[in-house]
Amino acid sequence: MTVPRPHLTDEQVNAIREAVAEAVLAACEQGRKGLDNDPDAHLLMVAASSVAARESSRLLRQSITGARSAGHSWDALGRLLGISRQAAQQRFGASATDRKGSLPGDTPTRRVLTPLHAFNEMEALEREGRRGWHAVDYGYLFHLVEASPDAWEHRRVWWPSSRRQRQMEELGWERIVPSDFDSPWAYYKRRLNEPAEQV
Repeated sequence: MTVPRPHLTDEQVNAIREAVAEAVLAACEQGRKGLDNDPDAHLLMVAASSVAARESSRLLRQSITGARSAGHSWDALGRLLGISRQAAQQRFGASATDRKGSLPGDTPTRRVLTPLHAFNEMEALEREGRRGWHAVDYGYLFHLVEASPDAWEHRRVWWPSSRRQRQMEELGWERIVPSDFDSPWAYYKRRLNEPAEQV
């Protein structure tokens, strides 16, 4: 059975495959040079390939979480992956389950913003940030925010590199680390030098 690849040409598929192979080989130059005469070089290739496989699995899970947040169905994801809707949900649903039942209740200093998704969460965080609420945790369909006398701004970055993270931190952004969620985005917040708006 051919797995459908929406929006990916054969050229793009081949480019991804070559890039992954080159990344493994480049990360393990000793292995590349010794493949013809050093048995240990093959072990280095296994180790590098294992890292690539784990990273690919993480990226796939994050992509699926992002697609679900954007409103795509398990049926569409299953067809794309070449498996049934039920198999896709069983395999990947654990990281994208609705955890509303385990969310804390609202208090005067903490609130849960929900239901949120990829298309409305930044607008909600911007509005609440002006009112002094800043994100302290997030998960599937929600952000947990905490009260502050100051206004805040929030930013969402797609799969930031280490370099990009350092740049954000140098500009005063603080990364929000989720307690139990595997997201394709990283979220940042920064305190503004102005008081929160009164509602």
